Amino acid sequence: MSGDVSAIIVTYNSAWCIGRCLATLRARTQGVAWEAVVVDNASSDATRDVVAREHPWARLVARQHNDGLSAAINDGVAVATGDYLAVLNPDTHVDADVLTPLAAYLRAHADAGVVAPKLLDDDGTLQLSCRAFPGYTTALFNRYSIVTRLFPGNRLSRAYLLSDFDHTSERDVDWVSGAALMLPRRVFDEVGGWDPGFFMFNEDVDLCRRVHDAGYRVVYDPSTAVYHTIGVSKSASARMVVERHRSMWRYYRKHLRGGPLRDAATGAGIALRCGVMLGMGALRRRRGGEQPPRRS
Repeated sequence: MSGDVSAIIVTYNSAWCIGRCLATLRARTQGVAWEAVVVDNASSDATRDVVAREHPWARLVARQHNDGLSAAINDGVAVATGDYLAVLNPDTHVDADVLTPLAAYLRAHADAGVVAPKLLDDDGTLQLSCRAFPGYTTALFNRYSIVTRLFPGNRLSRAYLLSDFDHTSERDVDWVSGAALMLPRRVFDEVGGWDPGFFMFNEDVDLCRRVHDAGYRVVYDPSTAVYHTIGVSKSASARMVVERHRSMWRYYRKHLRGGPLRDAATGAGIALRCGVMLGMGALRRRRGGEQPPRRS
């Protein structure tokens, strides 16, 4: 079924979760005509079989190579028919209709370029899914940094994570998590879609930055909620460590360049951080530490 909303879901070895995502969307979405477009990034598990066998109503785009999340989202949009584009992780699910209210918000607010629901852990705990734009100190004060873990109440971490915001009221923000968001197709077209230069990580930050630059608002709307099984969408593998740091450098070059000396210092800092994380990961594996989480 095609219609007003197209839900774009990119999978990679997501057989364990894509069925739940699709089943809950189909059961709960009632107030809007919609379609699901599943774009599989060359999975080696049974993801495609699950979609084809259990959810034949969903459109399946089978990519032959994994060129990253952004490229796959763009491929999904290319075959989608909706005027509104919902981008969802396969490790999300819903217990109420979220597509209808998000589309209604965008219809009623032409100045909104992106709207995102509240994200919850599977147990209902709030996920901090909206942020301030990253800057030069973000590496030290992001959600996973040592400083934030040791001193979660520090001013710079709170400012970046918006942790002082109670997340119970609608708010214009800098950027929202790409795990669940919606944008009008006309805005997608105007800003040029998702940047395929981001294999994974920071692609949502970049999109929201370009939406802002085009003169639109990015809105966090907690009146709707999506459950997100956080921690399984991104692997701790060496490749993902490298891709995370490549994305940092790409985002910096696009949006934060500050002259040759600052560029050189930033590039060196990102490279050093990448090297340290790769070394720590190799040491954990050598000691028989935890296996990296599954990627979706």
